[in-house]
Amino acid sequence: MARRKHDAGHENHERWLVSYADFITLLFAFFVVMFATSQTDKNKAQAVQDSVQKALEEGKLSAVVNAILGGSPVDKKKAGNAQLHGSTKPPKEQKADYAAGPGKVAELLPSLALLTKELEEEIRAGKITVSMERRGLVISFRQAALFPSGAATLVPSALPPLDKIAKVLLKIPNPVRLEGHTDSVPIHNSQFQSNWELSAARSITLLRVLTEECRVPDARLSIAGYGDNDPADSNDTEEGRARNRRVDIVVLNETGLAAEPQRGPPTAAISKPHP
Repeated sequence: MARRKHDAGHENHERWLVSYADFITLLFAFFVVMFATSQTDKNKAQAVQDSVQKALEEGKLSAVVNAILGGSPVDKKKAGNAQLHGSTKPPKEQKADYAAGPGKVAELLPSLALLTKELEEEIRAGKITVSMERRGLVISFRQAALFPSGAATLVPSALPPLDKIAKVLLKIPNPVRLEGHTDSVPIHNSQFQSNWELSAARSITLLRVLTEECRVPDARLSIAGYGDNDPADSNDTEEGRARNRRVDIVVLNETGLAAEPQRGPPTAAISKPHP
């Protein structure tokens, strides 16, 4: 019995060693993780410091801030992710890109910031949304902001925002696609036999205004009519149908441009021999 008591006492006396060993192991692992993290953070901190310093020197920090803070809450979220396809180049550098010649594709974050500021009133009124998507910069007009219901004649109030957009488009060389969309309610009137015709006609009207009134080169523009086949919302509610009745001006980035046909003359021409 005495030996059993002695053994029990010995076990109780040395039990702390187990906890101490576990603590030392965890402490070692903690410092290893902290060391590894600190090395990565130093590199990241240096990169952030360099980027901020460069932004301050070149005057482009405000453009990035406006892109993130401007517009509706949905636009803010999209603008926050816009650096995947955007740039921090100020508009004056984009103008230099345009002067460099055709074939160049400017990055679009400065344009997003500028348009968000210039179209602030229309965005706040819910007439226009400006967002960065995977394919490029998308300026989306509610149908009521451009056209009467069931028609393709531009309303006069649409000209001022279109003029603002055109001024930005003239600073960058990117191709632009004009997309008409409708809701799923069939249309059949004296002008249009289907939603296809209505959506295409609206794109063509926008094309004419941008080229004839705003002097955007027609070689940079293309049109598309989607009818009701690319809805932005459900067609089961009036609000959803109103969102689907829209015209989008899409400024294509490199990702969006990859799906477009090659512009300009072919690289090689095959000529037939003269008889």
